[in-house]
Amino acid sequence: MSYDSRLNKSFEGALLLPLNQTSRYVLISDCHRGTGRANDNFLKNEHLYLAALKYYYQKGFTYLELGDGDELLENRSIQSIKETHMHSFEMLSRFYSQGRLYMVYGNHDIVKKSPSFSRKYFNSYYCGNKLCELELYPDITFYPSIILQDTQNKKDVYLTHGHQADVFNSTFWFISRFLVRYVWRPLESLGIPDPTSAAKNHTRKRKTEKRLSAWAKEHSHILITGHTHYPMVGGIDSPFFNTGSCVHPAGITAIEIENRCITLV
Repeated sequence: MSYDSRLNKSFEGALLLPLNQTSRYVLISDCHRGTGRANDNFLKNEHLYLAALKYYYQKGFTYLELGDGDELLENRSIQSIKETHMHSFEMLSRFYSQGRLYMVYGNHDIVKKSPSFSRKYFNSYYCGNKLCELELYPDITFYPSIILQDTQNKKDVYLTHGHQADVFNSTFWFISRFLVRYVWRPLESLGIPDPTSAAKNHTRKRKTEKRLSAWAKEHSHILITGHTHYPMVGGIDSPFFNTGSCVHPAGITAIEIENRCITLV
């Protein structure tokens, strides 16, 4: 199956959300929430992430997470991730309780596409402050994609993680998981980057972005993804946008959609 077919397939039966003059969405991807060890790249930026979540919660935004929210290629235990980043999950649960949270899965958390997995691990979290289990995202569905339906100009916005452009990180994700856990993770501690990662391998990154941009242009769709960790603003020639990530040493990036305008922040 070609990358074009994989992207087309991911949008079949996509979740539809309204896009109009009053819509307020914040799109964040590639948090890679980890277990608090040295390889948890989210940890150093969590204070920025929490500040952003509190701001968007108060301003009435709906939170859309475009994949790789949790680092489940390197880590087996989602419980450890939830315990480490309890405050982030607490804020996310507040969005969810108000119907203002929707999540897409990526290649690093592709196991979330299983309904049994999401029911088992995301219905609740342990709150260290109250010493009890609290609701997290009861009955949540993790989607392959979301389409924001433009009710005015009929210019819909297509949202997905973007790993579909790379056969190794989509069709053969289970091989990637084995290599990340048992080969590249220990080597990265020695300073050797993972060559299979679109975020760390510049050749793979450019190839992935070129494919995503070509798909958006060919199908005349506004496409917003994550995956490559490289923030990008599209234009007339290529209506392709990228949210960036939450794990860059210089800070975090996101995309706001407000008043039907798309802004990289």
